[in-house]
Amino acid sequence: MMEMQESPRTPAVMAQLSWFFGIATIVKLLLIPSYHSTDLEVHRHWLAITHSLPLSQWYTDETSEWTLDYPPFFAYLERFLSMFAHLIDPQIVHLHHGLNYKANSAIYFQRMSVIVSDLFLLYGVYRSTLALASLKRNLIWLLVIWSPGLLIVDHLHFQYNGFLFGWLLLSLSFLAQGRDVMGGFLFAVLLCFKHLFAVAAPVYFVYLLRHYCRGGLVRGFARLSVMGAIVVAVFAAAYGPFVYHGQIQQVIRRMFPFGRGLCHAYWAPNFWVFYIMLDKGIAFLLRKFGFNIPAPVASFTGGLVGDASPFAILPRVTPLTTFIMVLLALSPCLFRTWKDPRPRLIFRLVAYAYTCGFLFGWHVHEKASLHFSIPLAIVAVESLEDAKHYFLLSIVSCYSLFPLLYEAQEYPIKVLLLLLHTILMWFSFSAQYSGSLRGDKKGGEKQGFEVGWVTKSYLIGVVVVEIWGQFLHPYLFGDKLPFVPLMLISMYCAIGILYSWIWQLKSILISS
Repeated sequence: MMEMQESPRTPAVMAQLSWFFGIATIVKLLLIPSYHSTDLEVHRHWLAITHSLPLSQWYTDETSEWTLDYPPFFAYLERFLSMFAHLIDPQIVHLHHGLNYKANSAIYFQRMSVIVSDLFLLYGVYRSTLALASLKRNLIWLLVIWSPGLLIVDHLHFQYNGFLFGWLLLSLSFLAQGRDVMGGFLFAVLLCFKHLFAVAAPVYFVYLLRHYCRGGLVRGFARLSVMGAIVVAVFAAAYGPFVYHGQIQQVIRRMFPFGRGLCHAYWAPNFWVFYIMLDKGIAFLLRKFGFNIPAPVASFTGGLVGDASPFAILPRVTPLTTFIMVLLALSPCLFRTWKDPRPRLIFRLVAYAYTCGFLFGWHVHEKASLHFSIPLAIVAVESLEDAKHYFLLSIVSCYSLFPLLYEAQEYPIKVLLLLLHTILMWFSFSAQYSGSLRGDKKGGEKQGFEVGWVTKSYLIGVVVVEIWGQFLHPYLFGDKLPFVPLMLISMYCAIGILYSWIWQLKSILISS
């Protein structure tokens, strides 16, 4: 994966990592009373569903609009948590009386469950960095354990991404060590917790087929059979009970609600932002020239998750279209993996796969930028160029999450988190690469961590976009055109993430 050092003593490493985790936990505890999204009520209702109803009714219940739509392993996790929630406050898990229950007991229990589940992230980071030099190890811990994106999404907005990324990092760490069976097993488990991680499945399949199933036809087929049996066993454990109860079709319908539309209520900063704006721009110009162009029925920016509005000019995008786009974007990575399946590249390959899914996928949430920014934190210590790329991407990814926290009292929190993260990254990368050489042919001239004028100009643009949306737009327009600041954030961040996608693809193709 990267330069290895002599393995340090495990107790000493765990003690250092516990310090990082302890500081993060204190911050998370302080954030408990702050804003939370409707996702907190979503997960509270899932606690009630899994506690109050038999398994055969979990995916059919419609007591609330927040129906269960995660894979079965996550439903089993909710069932496990519901046993403790019932002991603390039975109304938390009451199917009817618990609707929109906002007592402190419910909020504190769910917040604490996320904090405790982050222990999986702790172990995932630990395994991914154990063999690294201490400076690189500490830098990765800072980037992942203190990730402002995870703090915003999990401990303010409310979700369980840290828990899920722990499984992902564990899987990748085993693959990076050449332990393919365990890596494949853990990825299969992850898919049964949250199916959106399946974007990387083609990379896993090609990598394991070429790396694990090599050694001749007989040996390769035997190993393929072993890996296939493990994956089937995992999925049987997850979905088997629902097959038994005749509910598997309902489970699949809940997990893949394609009727939700191309974009989320807030446009994720991806390729489809430019497609939508091109459609609107062409329609606007044609109307100016006298053409009768009907306006779209609904807006892409308003309300809860809803059906996609029709395009005025450009062809309507379907789920199949986005699926093909993702596969096409993935194809260079898959060809490279087929040709040269090296464990040291696995973090980079999987991060690229999630970037493709984010840019070209169907109904992408802005939170999905964490899917590639977290694995790329492990890659960031490999070279100075990787560090420069991650510095930009991490800022863009975090800034794209700002619209999730729209209440005034949370504004200083999200700004402070991003500023502290930027400062810590700058000083940490500077310490890591203070002795980097500019090139042997130039006499080994030393250079510190610095970014070019293009990156600096782009980051200044981030400040300009934020000043406009937060201060100038309300002052000049009042309550008019409320979608413009969100649109600007989405479009501007999409430029940065599109650049990252190109940079990642280039680094994969030229890596030696």
